[in-house]
Amino acid sequence: MSRIKIFADSTSDLPKTWVQQHEVGIVPLYAVFGDESLKDGVEISPEQLYARVDREGRLPKTAAPSPADFMASFGPYIDQGYHVLFISLSSELSSTYQNALIASSEFPDGSVTVFDSLNLSSGIGVLVMKAVQAAEQGKTVTEIVDLLTEMRPKVEIEFVIDTLDYLYMGGRCSGMQNLIGSLLKIRPVIKVIGGKMTPAYKVRGKREKAIDQMLNNALSNVNEMDNDTIIVVHSMCEEDAIVIQKTLHEKTKAKHIEMATAGCVVSSHCGPKTIGLVYVRA
Repeated sequence: MSRIKIFADSTSDLPKTWVQQHEVGIVPLYAVFGDESLKDGVEISPEQLYARVDREGRLPKTAAPSPADFMASFGPYIDQGYHVLFISLSSELSSTYQNALIASSEFPDGSVTVFDSLNLSSGIGVLVMKAVQAAEQGKTVTEIVDLLTEMRPKVEIEFVIDTLDYLYMGGRCSGMQNLIGSLLKIRPVIKVIGGKMTPAYKVRGKREKAIDQMLNNALSNVNEMDNDTIIVVHSMCEEDAIVIQKTLHEKTKAKHIEMATAGCVVSSHCGPKTIGLVYVRA
């Protein structure tokens, strides 16, 4: 039976201790400031990114790993006889998936499988966790892909965004929307639908109100949740994430309620104090 090496990209926002424990390979995307390309989570952290945005008054662009990046990451494991399974950021959001496919064609047939998560952040992460568990149980690549294909449309993810500033700088809302939203304290909530980031609804008022709404939305589906894993993912608001994690421990039957930190790609699009909740419908 061939050995399986699971890879994801840096947007999967997996808990770092979990990545180390299960030896998940991570291929970083890039945060690009002018002519300088920095590897997400390797050469730049979210804290450093925010400091630079504050200093320079501009957001970085983000860029997918090149086919050569994927070949360099996958190659050593192919040479050792592994089958590589790469679980990618949504093809609707990035060329990461396409570049991984290009790289896979450079290896012997069947040695690299590329799976489109149609998700982002810990919405990818929860699929990666399931894939690793299945591989450790001795499932084949085909069986794992079948499992992920069935699970993919059941992933639920919501993000509460604290400020419209990053959406404005990224061209995702107008200056007037940013001004009015800031004055009225409007907090947008983003979901992933069909592989794309979609504004789901807006909450007016204190940030806590929006977080409570997101949490209550999840808890209203508690009887329909897969009870294996829930992920709370945040950018620079660990205290809020701890409170949500505690509530989920009290009000759900999930075996694992993990906490993850959003990487530079999600942070550059959504801004500081963004917080999200990910679970899978049973």
